[in-house]
Amino acid sequence: MRMKNMLKILCSGLLLLCLAGCSSSDDEPDIPPPGGDETTDGMVIYEANPALFGETQALNALTSQLSRIKKLETNVLWLMPIFQQGEKKSVGSPYCVKDYRGINPAYGTLADLKALVSKAHSEGMLVILDWVANHTAWDHAWTTEHKDWYTQDANGNIISPPGMGWDDVADLNYDNAQMRTAMQEAMLYWLAEADIDGFRCDHAEGVPNDFWKETITKLRSAKSTLLMLAEGSQTALYDAGFDMLYAWSFAYKLQDVYAGSASVANLYETHRSEFASVTDTRLRMRYSTNHDMASEKSPVQAYQTKEGAFSAFIASISMGGCPMIYSSQEIAYDKALSFFGHQPMDWNANADYQANYVKLMQLYRNSPALQQGEIKLYQTGKAVCSYRTSASEKILVLINTSGNQEQMNLPMERVGDSVKNLWTGESTVLPRTFTLEPYQYYIWKIEG
Repeated sequence: MRMKNMLKILCSGLLLLCLAGCSSSDDEPDIPPPGGDETTDGMVIYEANPALFGETQALNALTSQLSRIKKLETNVLWLMPIFQQGEKKSVGSPYCVKDYRGINPAYGTLADLKALVSKAHSEGMLVILDWVANHTAWDHAWTTEHKDWYTQDANGNIISPPGMGWDDVADLNYDNAQMRTAMQEAMLYWLAEADIDGFRCDHAEGVPNDFWKETITKLRSAKSTLLMLAEGSQTALYDAGFDMLYAWSFAYKLQDVYAGSASVANLYETHRSEFASVTDTRLRMRYSTNHDMASEKSPVQAYQTKEGAFSAFIASISMGGCPMIYSSQEIAYDKALSFFGHQPMDWNANADYQANYVKLMQLYRNSPALQQGEIKLYQTGKAVCSYRTSASEKILVLINTSGNQEQMNLPMERVGDSVKNLWTGESTVLPRTFTLEPYQYYIWKIEG
């Protein structure tokens, strides 16, 4: 019941989501969603890159945006690394941490972080910090004070994480018990000092699972409502204590579909694979972009147009999992967006587009079927077609992933259904043949 209590504490009076990952195709048996009372605790995550909010005083600037972010139905605020960054061999990455207990001066102070957390809590949001446990900056104090806390080559030289190409950071040695203890104490520090609610753990698979299991046990003893999100997909991380993993492959496959290099059937296969092992209280995070993907292509570029990007996000939230929104996608930022350093953003840009995000997430929040319903996926050419059913409603989602007009046949078992378009409010009877304009989408509630 841990996750239920966590959001009840901060969101009393709110309708909390139940995010279930489940899948089927038209030709295979349906896999039911996770069961049990624990799964009534659902989440919508907003990944906030502080550097996008201000060149200085970024935490205060982010605090001023919380009411806007809350309108997206967010109840978890994920802060990308806020810590002091290294300078030795640096490439400007926030994942190059010089001091686990020090805040990047460009972001603000501990008092600023506390104010942000307090404001987020008042808005009904949890706050999780991005934690980098695999490596440190080369000018972290540990590199000189505790050289044995790092992985070394045959000549005794500290090395970067092998095979990763991350030359700006030094690989930590998890065979060293003292280093493990120091890492745990640093994580506990933020629970005590800033009242944060958990961690998103970077490259979680690069750290031994026995460390995570021991550490998460200690963290939960300090805060029972802790939320732990792993950047990883190996299901052993669940057993180590993580509440949620990435649905790692889905967004990449979704981009391939919109680029025409993969089929919707391939996307369904990816969906089934990612959720085959998701049961009980285990969650997967779903998204159409994140900071890594946006640094290569903005969603507008990856999904061909801003309309394509919006329809792709609908696809990402309509097939199960915990929705995640990356700061900038809601304003249709149309260029690759490096997360290495400050990038000025106009959070009032594309107001109509952002209003559509708000409308979509409100629709999602008020739909038990989209949040927790069983799912059936139909093969309909270039359209994603998902049918979600709960005890109180039935929802049919249809999304054209193509930049061309597409004519398709609706599944025979849906033909003749009386439906209400939840986006426009219009009612109709579903025909056999349907024409979709480029990136057009429908979210229908089956009536009667």
